[in-house]
This record gives sequence, C-alpha cells and structure tokens, in this order.
Amino acid sequence: MKILVINGPNLNMLGIREPGIYGKNSFTDLLALLEEAGKETGTEVTQYQSNHEGDLVDRIQWAYGNADAIVINPGAYTHTSIAILDALKAVSLPAVEVHISDVDAREPFRHVSYTGMACEKTIKGQGLDGYRQAIVYLAEKYGKA
Repeated sequence: MKILVINGPNLNMLGIREPGIYGKNSFTDLLALLEEAGKETGTEVTQYQSNHEGDLVDRIQWAYGNADAIVINPGAYTHTSIAILDALKAVSLPAVEVHISDVDAREPFRHVSYTGMACEKTIKGQGLDGYRQAIVYLAEKYGKA
C-alpha cells in the first residue's frame, strides 16, 4: 500500500513555530516518524510539504494513480480552501485529516474544516503521533497491497 502524507503551510517550521501549541519536535522528527510508521505497517509512505495552496492541489491530483490513500494536514488551508476539498473529492482516495493540536479547543475559525468534508476520519490533538495513527488506520482498513 502506498500512502501519501501531505503537509501544508508552516509545518516545515515544527519545533520553531509556537512550540506551546505544536510541540518541540522538528519537521525532521516528523519525517522520521513517518518512515518508522511505514516500516511498522508495511506501507510505502511518501511525504510532501508546501506552503502554497496550488502546489497542494497539484500533489493531491498527482496521488491519483500513484497512491492508495492520503494523510493530510493542510495547516491553515483546512479552514479556507475549497480548492483542496475539491481536489480530495476529485481523486476519491481514502483520506485521513490530521491536526497536531486540538483545533476544536482553539479559535472559533479553526472549528470549520473544509478538508475534513472529504476525509473519512480526522485525528486531532495527538501531536505528531496523530500521523502514525492515521497511517495505521489506513493500513489496517485498506491492506498492504
């Protein structure tokens, strides 16, 4: 099974950006966790990060025919991007939305998730481990083809 992990704006700044909210682990730590989760589940995990909405849409479209499922943390685009929602709906791949913080316990504008409307599951407030949980979920539900 091939899982594409997509990270949106500012996630490359993990460990630097608001560590009280996002933790002290770095983006490099996240990449190591993704590699480990892939080995644990027998899945091929690839990661893509961009600060640009159109690049994220392009990578979602690229996933069609190249990946079996998507894990996505679109960052702030979660709450604003109908384009990302439409791209996820267009490719019709199983998708899990991940948020490091508990967005429901934060500002009211973070309570709306356009991305989540195209995802079968949302994991929030679990720190970086939410990514591992998403990969395990997808591997268990959709197999290790």
